[in-house]
Amino acid sequence: MMQNTLPSVLLVRFNDVLFVTLNRPQTRHALASDMVESLENMARAAIADLTLRAVVLRGSNQFFCAGGDVGNFQTRLEDTEVDHDPVALRNRKFGAFMELLGQIPVPVIAMVEGAAMGGGMGLACLSDIVLATQSARFVLSETSLGIVPAQIMPFVVARIGVVTSRRMGLTAERVSGLQAMQLGLVDELADDSDALEAALARWLTQIGKCAPHANRIMKNMALLASTGSRATFLDQAAVTFADTMRDEGMTGIAAFRARVPAPWCVTFTTEDIHSLYKNQMLGSDGLVGLA
Repeated sequence: MMQNTLPSVLLVRFNDVLFVTLNRPQTRHALASDMVESLENMARAAIADLTLRAVVLRGSNQFFCAGGDVGNFQTRLEDTEVDHDPVALRNRKFGAFMELLGQIPVPVIAMVEGAAMGGGMGLACLSDIVLATQSARFVLSETSLGIVPAQIMPFVVARIGVVTSRRMGLTAERVSGLQAMQLGLVDELADDSDALEAALARWLTQIGKCAPHANRIMKNMALLASTGSRATFLDQAAVTFADTMRDEGMTGIAAFRARVPAPWCVTFTTEDIHSLYKNQMLGSDGLVGLA
């Protein structure tokens, strides 16, 4: 049997979209420290890359993410440092990691198969678009282990609200893909993994119709709109609108009037997505990996 020598996080770039695949199936992609570090490196690179247009998160072997690495919990408790609480410090670092992912300025799409548990559900909640199979499950599982969903809670609450977050956390219930869609956690359901990839192609094509710089500004504006003074926001929004009008807006409006696609438009096919993931798992020449 051929041993899988691919790294724990796989990266492939296609049409200025970064496809990120968690690849430690033996632990169901538990968020161990080395995997978190690789994802942090990915996020920093994505934030700095002005040509990037979207990021797609997925787990290999049709399983999204089992959350925190329970196997490392005992090691943290055995830390003998006296100047800090090792458990609290490590937990807070995970919150910083989540904040970093939330700063990615382009659309982030989560492809959920199998289950998104604990921290894995947190990854889904911070994504801009969540696609899931009918058989996918979402669960805040921490309380069933005697702990709490700490650092992911702001992202979960922002996505599904206080009442639903509280219910899921207090019961550790497994929410089906259909229920998750009804709760606003999932944006589109697919029958199976092949249909999920077809859905991804449609969403990426839709994103591809939007001007890259305008999308970056739009994502940041959506975050700012819910904080601070409304009048202050609207004053700044007017300036921002004028800036975009003089930038990509001139090109986009001209294309609209001429009834031609804007120059930034790009189309993804289902075959593109199928081929990309197949080649990624085979370790194609286009693969960039983070150990």
